Amino acid sequence: MQSYKPGKAAFIFIFITAALDVIALGVIVPVLPKLIVSFRGGDFSAASRWVGYFGIAWAMMQFMCQPVLGALSDRFGRRPVVLLSNIGLGVDYLVMALAPSLTWLFIGRLASGAAAASFSTAQAYIADITPPEKRAAKFGLLGAVFGVGFVIGPAIGGWLGEIDLRLPFWGAAAFSLLNAIYGYFVLPESLAPENRTRKFVWRSANVIGALKFLGREPGLALVTTAIFLSLLAHESLPCLFVIYTDFRYHWTPTETGLALAAVGITQTIVAGGLVRQSVKKFGETPSAVAGLLFGVAGFVGFAVAPAGWAFIAAIPLIALWGLAAPAMQSMATRFVNVSEQGTLQGAVSSLRGVSGMIGPITFTQLLAFEIASGKQPGLAYGLSALLLSFSFLVIVALARRGALKNLPA
Repeated sequence: MQSYKPGKAAFIFIFITAALDVIALGVIVPVLPKLIVSFRGGDFSAASRWVGYFGIAWAMMQFMCQPVLGALSDRFGRRPVVLLSNIGLGVDYLVMALAPSLTWLFIGRLASGAAAASFSTAQAYIADITPPEKRAAKFGLLGAVFGVGFVIGPAIGGWLGEIDLRLPFWGAAAFSLLNAIYGYFVLPESLAPENRTRKFVWRSANVIGALKFLGREPGLALVTTAIFLSLLAHESLPCLFVIYTDFRYHWTPTETGLALAAVGITQTIVAGGLVRQSVKKFGETPSAVAGLLFGVAGFVGFAVAPAGWAFIAAIPLIALWGLAAPAMQSMATRFVNVSEQGTLQGAVSSLRGVSGMIGPITFTQLLAFEIASGKQPGLAYGLSALLLSFSFLVIVALARRGALKNLPA
């Protein structure tokens, strides 16, 4: 069980763990906004606002808890954090499956934000077992997990949701608890005792310390700024996709699930193969730049699509945006040593929490305003395109500074 040497088997173990986690998340994606709509009596404008509140609650818990979990993984290892995370998520989905009111559904979402650490810990796991020059490709393969999860998860969730809106939550709980059982018996530890921090340090585990950690080196600050802008733009996808296509194109849960499956298929193609080839041939910075430009084009396509088929036509461009994230993630890992990878991933997850607090309320309120005023929606996706444009400019500035030169490889 205790294996600290890099190896293909260790990557396969963490890959399966992350896959089960994302499948569980994907199962509830097509139905959570619809369940909120049902609790609000079919009022789409009010439900859109509540989707935003749910997103903020989840992100706030991420913001507060992720640095702590990242620091704990640096102190005690990745494996126990992954196991506790999956047990927590399983309990959360059970609470949501049984929720008698919107309040209980909200409480379940709070618990989910606190427990959802397995993916960021998986990234630290990969940094433990992978040489720096190969990390972008490995992060890309891990990114393919999102594609796999959003092929299988939403398809299952949409199908189950047609039967009963609560049924996908039971399925998600089963996936998460199965993941915990799998991890307990199969998942090896990746961080050797000699590479762990000697004690748990609160100054790096709290959110203020985490943000200071990211700002300690100008190059790291630039990379993580670009990552944050990209994360903020990404928030428009989970909080708007279902309710936006439901309102504008009148998609059913099955149609929504199939569209999300299309997102997953294209993301898998990009993350599972194109990232490695792009980084190998062009390098991390050009790959990041190209991916961000594709993302800008994709969000513009979402914003102006007059019909469902045109919206679907922009999905491959959003998928090609996936070239950017692994490259930027790999850049960030080069600025920290082996005993700080968990802290780094926890700090980046804290940024994800910040984006999750800002993004959902911003995007959903824009959508609610457009619906209430009778305007054709699309402004929120236009804002995402603008944010990715800023991220692109930050990466270009980083390249011009030569901040990545002479870093360990």
